[in-house]
Amino acid sequence: MKVAIPVWEGKVSPVLDTASRLLVLQVEDMREQSRFETYLDEQDLPRRCVRIKGLGVNLLICGAVSEHFNRMLVASGINVIPWISGSAEEVLNAYLQGNLSDGRFLMPGFKGRNAGRIEKSGGRKKAEGANSAERPRKTKD
Repeated sequence: MKVAIPVWEGKVSPVLDTASRLLVLQVEDMREQSRFETYLDEQDLPRRCVRIKGLGVNLLICGAVSEHFNRMLVASGINVIPWISGSAEEVLNAYLQGNLSDGRFLMPGFKGRNAGRIEKSGGRKKAEGANSAERPRKTKD
């Protein structure tokens, strides 16, 4: 599975729609296998979506994302966990350890919102309203 995080100065980029760099990681059994970083030169959101899908990304962990872009990504088969902030390395480690729902990774001011809330449900952590799960089902790459 490929996991992507938009990055800016070592942190999760605050807005996916305008992020210029993407960290892409190959993850197997919740362990990082490899990684690379690439530029997102596409300004047009449909082209940006096609580019991210073309990289083979299955899961995108990001900060703020417009509803329009989020829908495009989800429609193209990419799970999205939005409203995440912090050091990209800490966020990645929290995801791999199943601790991404820790409140310290939520964007400031997020707690009052209803959509995209991260919480425990039935013993499994998930991001509600984001059409994604922290630990998505295994898919073939």
